[in-house]
Amino acid sequence: MTQDNASGFRKTGPADLRDGAATPAGAGTAPSPDDSLSDDFFDARDLLRRMLVKEVDGKPFSELSSVAFDHQGAGLIGHTLLDVIEEQGYGLDDFDAVGALTAAAVPLACAMVHAAASRGQDLDAFVMDFVYPSIKGPSINGKRVILLDSWLSEKSYVQTSSLVTLRNGNELSLDFGVVKNEGAQILAVASLIGGVDMTEPVIKVVNPVNGDIHELPFIEVFKESELRG
Repeated sequence: MTQDNASGFRKTGPADLRDGAATPAGAGTAPSPDDSLSDDFFDARDLLRRMLVKEVDGKPFSELSSVAFDHQGAGLIGHTLLDVIEEQGYGLDDFDAVGALTAAAVPLACAMVHAAASRGQDLDAFVMDFVYPSIKGPSINGKRVILLDSWLSEKSYVQTSSLVTLRNGNELSLDFGVVKNEGAQILAVASLIGGVDMTEPVIKVVNPVNGDIHELPFIEVFKESELRG
């Protein structure tokens, strides 16, 4: 995906997502369908937001697959997650791997790996094993990791039991214990959409092995309320 350091991502993608975009600076009229978009750039996070708004419209919950597996959406997701995580104090030099908490988060983790590679950085990914309490992927022993989900919401409990996860920490506590048992240091939990508006973006987990209580920073790219009309 083409990127400009000053202006963001080149304005590409489905025409219906580009309709109504601002005319490029210095242009008197909007370009015709045959005009080149070489000088027309669009903010990556806002374009991703518009794609997600269309995806969640009329749905109580979505795995976001139509965006996560889209040729443009995947790139937007990977770069936007890296940018937001960095804004919260975790640059690519600060963590070594990202772990998908659910199946819906797997394409997000892969997108982050590719986005990091395009920036000249190495980032590994792994996924929680939903059958046996372990991980799938390269070893995370001794690594600093960020756990990742697509939509941590009270409405996502069908897939992730996030009602339990965000309110009581039970399921996420198990994930925490598994990752810690693999010898990794967990820095934070990140989600593309956060459905519970927290006054303090922190998730409390209890290590089921030794009972230690930990508070993990919760990083969300979008609040659910931002995507609802």
